[in-house]
Amino acid sequence: MNLVKNVGFFGLALLSAMVFSVTGFAQDGHSPFSGSSMGAGIGAGLVIIGAALGFGKIGSAALESMARQPETAARVQTAMIVIGALLEGATFFALIVCILVSLKS
Repeated sequence: MNLVKNVGFFGLALLSAMVFSVTGFAQDGHSPFSGSSMGAGIGAGLVIIGAALGFGKIGSAALESMARQPETAARVQTAMIVIGALLEGATFFALIVCILVSLKS
């Protein structure tokens, strides 16, 4: 556990050094590692992680229910596809918002 804390602390220190040093050396006062650009990148990463966890949960629950009751496999598969499509739509919407925020700055 101590190794995980050390790696997390090192990553945080590296990220903060990257953010603060680049903005100090930027000639025009704008840096890709500052403000909304950095927030949009972190937001896009969180959206992808959340979507991956959601798709994994949908798939595992659907396969578990199909294994328990094979006669309902067609209905479960249809519901899984509908839920997956809704999750994908929400993911694309969040990614578009992150892209628009990063382009606005």
